[in-house]
Order: sequence, then structure tokens, then C-alpha cells
Amino acid sequence: MRSYSIGQAARLLGVSPDTARRWADAGRIPTHRDRSGKRLIDGRDLAAFSVALAEEASSTENAGPHTSVRNAFPGIITAVKLGDVAAQIEIQAGPHRLVSLVTREAVEELGFEVGMEAVARVKSTNVHIDLA
Repeated sequence: MRSYSIGQAARLLGVSPDTARRWADAGRIPTHRDRSGKRLIDGRDLAAFSVALAEEASSTENAGPHTSVRNAFPGIITAVKLGDVAAQIEIQAGPHRLVSLVTREAVEELGFEVGMEAVARVKSTNVHIDLA
């Protein structure tokens, strides 16, 4: 079974290594040590924790507006490119850069601007944007 370092686990979970370390210290993620004393997380434990974390986030999301779109990426709008009819919105969500093509009218109506907090919701090949 593959094991992951705290840094690798953090990257896979989309959090900082400090957050992953705190979770491990608190016993939320079981760890073991290799022969050199390096702390590792068993792949099965990491997979189970990532599912639990997603369910936790999903139940927090469900406190707000209801939506059928599951893959939410909270981030910040980094670019708004307007065309005559269409517009391109770019969001940086942690290490992820998401791009959504929407109508110019939607951008103007919703007031998308660089620096606004937003949530990109990905379903299949579509990216939906909610203002946070």
C-alpha cells in the first residue's frame, strides 16, 4: 500500500501542509513513521479522510442555497475579459485556475470584477460561478 508524506497529502486535499499536520496531530488522519522517522499517511486512510472531508464540506454547503452541482472551488476572480457578446471569467481557487465562458450581459448584470470572492462550480465540462 502506498503511503504519502504530510506535504503530499496536503496537496491532494487542497490544504496547506500546516493544516494537514494539525489534522494529523489531532488524530483526524492516522499516521505512522517510516524507518527514518518520517511521518506518513497510509493511502487507504488518506482516501477515507478525503471522502469524509468532502462530505463535511457538502453538508456545510447545504446550509446555503441548494444546488445539484457538487464540485465547488471557492476562490477569487483574477480576470474578466469582455467581448462583444461573450465574456471570460478566470478564478484562482487554491492551486486551481478555472475559466468560465459566460455572456457579457451576465457579467454586467452580476457585476463580476477582478478581486471579488467567487465559487466556481464544475459539472461535466461546464463551469458555473456563484459569488460568495
